[in-house]
Amino acid sequence: MSEAAGKPVPVPDKLTEPFWSGLGEGELRLQRCRSCGHWQFYPRAWCTACASLDLAWERASGRGEVYSYTVIRRHTAPWWVRELPYVVAIVQLEEGPRLMTNVIGSDPDSVRIGQPVLLEPVPAADGTMLPLFKPA
Repeated sequence: MSEAAGKPVPVPDKLTEPFWSGLGEGELRLQRCRSCGHWQFYPRAWCTACASLDLAWERASGRGEVYSYTVIRRHTAPWWVRELPYVVAIVQLEEGPRLMTNVIGSDPDSVRIGQPVLLEPVPAADGTMLPLFKPA
């Protein structure tokens, strides 16, 4: 992570660049093993199911459900204080992997475990698109 205008922003590297460029095109791309079919997130050099090195980047559906969440109501960093309250969630993707994200576009107190959500890429301060989710 680096900081642009104070708020941390992602720094893509060789391994994660396909994920970030996919978000820039409005889609969620995940690694999928060509040997066993396993979907995985976060990006790695090998399959976490079978250890194969034969991985491909594929477009995921962008659909999932809230696996767990919390509503953040207090923060000390000025760039986060402006966004209070906000939801930090673990989203279980339709393809299987889970990722930590924010649920946006609704009252934070209305978010529920099991709630269907859809990908909503949102730009960070430097223009990098972030994988946020909204209620489906």
